[in-house]
Amino acid sequence: MALRFPEYLSLDYADGRDETAAAYPTLEDKLEKAAMVTRTALEQYERPAIMWTGGKDSTVVLYVVREVAADLGVDVPPVVFIDHFEHFDETEAFVHEWTDRWDLDLVVARNEDFARLGVSPGDEVAVSDLSDETRRELARLGYEDETIVLDADTFEGNHLLKTVALNDVITEYGFDGIFSGVRWDEQDARADETFFSPRHESEKYPPHDRVHSILQFTEADIWGTFWNYIVPDAVEGYPVGFVPQSTDDLPEGVRPVDLPVSPKYFEGYRSLGTESGSAKDDDRPAWVQDLEASKERAGRAQDKEDLMGRLRDLGYM
Repeated sequence: MALRFPEYLSLDYADGRDETAAAYPTLEDKLEKAAMVTRTALEQYERPAIMWTGGKDSTVVLYVVREVAADLGVDVPPVVFIDHFEHFDETEAFVHEWTDRWDLDLVVARNEDFARLGVSPGDEVAVSDLSDETRRELARLGYEDETIVLDADTFEGNHLLKTVALNDVITEYGFDGIFSGVRWDEQDARADETFFSPRHESEKYPPHDRVHSILQFTEADIWGTFWNYIVPDAVEGYPVGFVPQSTDDLPEGVRPVDLPVSPKYFEGYRSLGTESGSAKDDDRPAWVQDLEASKERAGRAQDKEDLMGRLRDLGYM
């Protein structure tokens, strides 16, 4: 008799518990751990997938998966991009551009209920016009209003537009292990995460695991990985370790569009969420800024409202 998820897995779900980035003192230590976690995941999960937002963290996760998959001689798992209807245009263009360049299998997840209605961010929707499934999700959140505004940065909007979309894709494709680019230092609600994080409560979400291969990275480590590994690997002749100070400070013949780096980071954004809910307070490229002086997600609306803990309990990343 075939084993059912998660019976076919042999994982240490406590791996990483009570650790911090200090347990991995060098970038090489961090990358080695990321590769070990990734190798284990690719060997054990039957249908893994990679959450890819086009942002810096998930791009590092994707890079490590691509490298380890090549070493193992296996296909890169599908990448899942959540369309919450409020992305920067540049983010969507970046994802599709590098999907083609890296020959990725892209799965776009969206809440088809809102797509069916043809609504735009900020529109008010009658709850009675929503599907039974969406109304059940709202009831689960304790939402009782007769209308709802399409806004991915609110508690209800985030759940409906991101988490429900992800859960639907997990169910449709049967994904059992989801690579996610969360880090211990990024947000308080993620500080206690482990490298393999179970999501087995079927009353909350389709049972699966989250694979957190870069928990041990800091924001500076992420950019170190870009300039020492990801960019030189993607751009022929790019000098390893060269950190551009602006779009004008690139090696001869290299344009910003040639880099697997979202253009919004060049504009000064350090964390990319919704177009209306992301902010910056420095026009210098993200990696040039004083990364210790402020929190990178300080401009994210959902973080300001302290929603992350509740959202993650519902299945958010």
